[in-house]
Amino acid sequence: MRIAVVGSGYVGLVTGACFAESGVNVTCVDLDFDKIYQLKNGAIPIYEPGLESMVRSNVEKKRLSFSTEIKDGIEGSEVIFIAVGTPPDEDGSADLKHVITVAKEIGRIITEHIVVVTKSTVPVGTSEKIRNTIKAEIDKRKVTVPFDMASNPEFLKEGAAVDDFLKPERIVIGIDNERTREIMNRLYMPFVLNNHPILFMDIASAEITKYAANAMLATRISFINEIANLCDILGADINNVRKGIGSDSRIGSKFIYPGTGYGGSCFPKDVKAIIRTAKDNGYELNVIEAVEKANEYQKNVIFNKITRFFDYDLKNKVIGIWGLSFKPKTDDIREASSIILIEKLLNAGAKIKAYDPAAINETKKLLGNRIEYTSDPYEALENADALALMTEWAEFHLPEFNRMSELMKRKVIFDGRNIYDPAQLRKLGFTYFGIGRR
Repeated sequence: MRIAVVGSGYVGLVTGACFAESGVNVTCVDLDFDKIYQLKNGAIPIYEPGLESMVRSNVEKKRLSFSTEIKDGIEGSEVIFIAVGTPPDEDGSADLKHVITVAKEIGRIITEHIVVVTKSTVPVGTSEKIRNTIKAEIDKRKVTVPFDMASNPEFLKEGAAVDDFLKPERIVIGIDNERTREIMNRLYMPFVLNNHPILFMDIASAEITKYAANAMLATRISFINEIANLCDILGADINNVRKGIGSDSRIGSKFIYPGTGYGGSCFPKDVKAIIRTAKDNGYELNVIEAVEKANEYQKNVIFNKITRFFDYDLKNKVIGIWGLSFKPKTDDIREASSIILIEKLLNAGAKIKAYDPAAINETKKLLGNRIEYTSDPYEALENADALALMTEWAEFHLPEFNRMSELMKRKVIFDGRNIYDPAQLRKLGFTYFGIGRR
């Protein structure tokens, strides 16, 4: 089987590599010449565990190739995935210009039946816009070329995307005819041998499923963060509360870990987009709007704790930052709480020394030389007035606290992920602040 994936960013590259791993012949297409040059030469432009070796292996086996021309991908393919970016517009809606550009190009090129699949996260009705755009381009050519549409939203967690694709909990596919069902079922069959289902449904339902899933997860995060903030006020411990509610089978323990707010490329964008979609259709998503508002508040929690501790005078205070990416196992800093914290600290006159195992290069692109970057977590603590832990990378879980004591000017830790034991740190002479911890 031969397919094409247009867009070689995070979703597109993982999709292409994983399909190639199953024996499919895949052409990944991207208009970014530098990116395609890197990929052809074995360099991976994103950080994702397990992806680099998979890409190189399948390139060597000639199952995976890269091109800047959509035509190279379409020729002989049964399926073409659209996996380009859909960044938020100023009003929060998804910007579909890249998706529509790809649709126009497909309509100008196809000569035989193909299934066009939206892999990008798009609002309800986008598949119809793509269908109409392709058909309009075909009509301009005064020819008749059959094609079908499908929606196949991705559910990939950054840092675990390869495993998520190869061993999916479920695969959601929106279709409107049996021929498309047969093609998509054949394509995905190797990935459901673990008995997890392919959920076929109408296209509109598939399109909204991704937004609904991310909005629900974001809701759980904002909920537990608000309860943690209440624990701070009342002197309770959110870890005990979390265990108490998480043991209820109706609630469960996933996504009820308090922190500094959700970030990344999906949750913030998708929450805004579903709110915008509802408003465009005359409906208010009151709960989800509150989720977004709570998350914006949460991103200031650590800054507020730091400013209160230092009596609202941060001028020339040195703050060590551990963790820049929005979550572990990725270099993605989009909507990261660490970046918001750093900007606020800088504006207040503080000096920043930051360390991250993967995201320093991405942070340099954004912040330049406004902060000091270190190659070692302990270097970020030299002469520091406080440590703010913002990402729960594994290497931060069991640090040498005695060494930290010797390096820091003041033994103060602001734990934005609640990975440390407050009682233990206080015995070691540290002043400790968590999220909802007594």
